Amino acid sequence: MSSTPRTPSDLDPAIAARLKRGPDGLVPAIAQQYDTGEVLMLGWMDDEALHRTLTTGRCTYWSRSRQEYWVKGDTSGHVQHVRSVALDCDADTVLVKVDQVDAACHTGARTCFDADVLPVSGSDADPVSE
Repeated sequence: MSSTPRTPSDLDPAIAARLKRGPDGLVPAIAQQYDTGEVLMLGWMDDEALHRTLTTGRCTYWSRSRQEYWVKGDTSGHVQHVRSVALDCDADTVLVKVDQVDAACHTGARTCFDADVLPVSGSDADPVSE
């Protein structure tokens, strides 16, 4: 089974032409809280998911495990209201600044990146205050 979404998209052709997708047709999409800069989660988007995100104001992702689109919050109520969307300098990653309602992580945590902080050593390493 291929993980490449096959849905035709109405994404602006100028944006679609700029995207550098992986072999599966997807780009990573980082969700970040718009006002605090907190990194919330990483999801995956194809052209159609990006189009839906840009036109609905709600984050839409492609689920690689379920092989379907999902709108963040449709089942959990933990909605991501889109404030802005940007491509990185290589156009191979999307940054979606959102107003997150409640938890972003499927575990119920606010962010997917706070439960497993790895130790960093070296003279340039700054300790992270909790």
